[in-house]
Amino acid sequence: MEQSWRQAKSMFAAMLSVPLFWLVVFFMVPLGIVWLYSFGENRGLVDIAFTGTWSNYARALEWDNLAIFLKSIGIAAITTALCLVIGFPVALAITFAPEKVKPWLLLLIMLPFWTNLLIRTYALIAVLREQGYINMGYHWGFDIVNGLTGGALGEFHALPLMYNNFAVVFGLVFVNLPFMILPLYSTLDRLDRSLLEASLDLGAGHIRTLFNVVVPMAGAGIASGILITFIPALGSYLTPDLLGGADALMIANVIEAQFKRANNWPFGAALSFLLVYMTFIAIAVQGLIERKPAGSRS
Repeated sequence: MEQSWRQAKSMFAAMLSVPLFWLVVFFMVPLGIVWLYSFGENRGLVDIAFTGTWSNYARALEWDNLAIFLKSIGIAAITTALCLVIGFPVALAITFAPEKVKPWLLLLIMLPFWTNLLIRTYALIAVLREQGYINMGYHWGFDIVNGLTGGALGEFHALPLMYNNFAVVFGLVFVNLPFMILPLYSTLDRLDRSLLEASLDLGAGHIRTLFNVVVPMAGAGIASGILITFIPALGSYLTPDLLGGADALMIANVIEAQFKRANNWPFGAALSFLLVYMTFIAIAVQGLIERKPAGSRS
């Protein structure tokens, strides 16, 4: 038995070596280099001196940059809340759908992942722009009502759906909604349905059963969905860049500007690692929240 366990350990080590090498060389090492950049200073156009300075982090915490951080957190929080409100009923509907229909519904949820994010974002532009499908439908309805009322509505003005915070939130919800639905469905599908039947038999009703039984039992899925939706939304670059414009910048757009246009890699690296630190904090908070119920039961 001991010999077989040693063989299993050696086989496990052999299988782990290649992905571990890949992780270290192509993830940890580049991340470490960027982390060192955050403590450096520009010396010319391409030279960066690693001086151990904290000035980049101090500048990142100045009010102008901190305001963009807070705005990004607010947009990511709104996006996550909307994804939860929309995604929970969808996940619940998939959970209680017939077994023959359930795989097709899951396929529809995962279908956007088969299309590049850039293409999906340009599709949103076609929907939201002034000559887009929403404004075309609005214009058509406006002309009908205006004709029936003898021009009482006045001149048509397109809805301002692009290059603002609304467009950014709309785009982020569109992109990140599957990240909320899938963990919710994974948790709801494992619920003990006898508890739901017992709640209904005791006269709780469907709404009360939903909030008093289903939602608390789906807490792990809700926490996971919030985490994996909030973090990508906070660091989103493409969606705010194409849909938001100059007045709806998020922190990822500022980081991109530091690396490309401003050529200030140390400051961009400091901003990047503030996002990394915030990610670690969010994961730690989720871990503490999940450990509290277990500790209280013991």
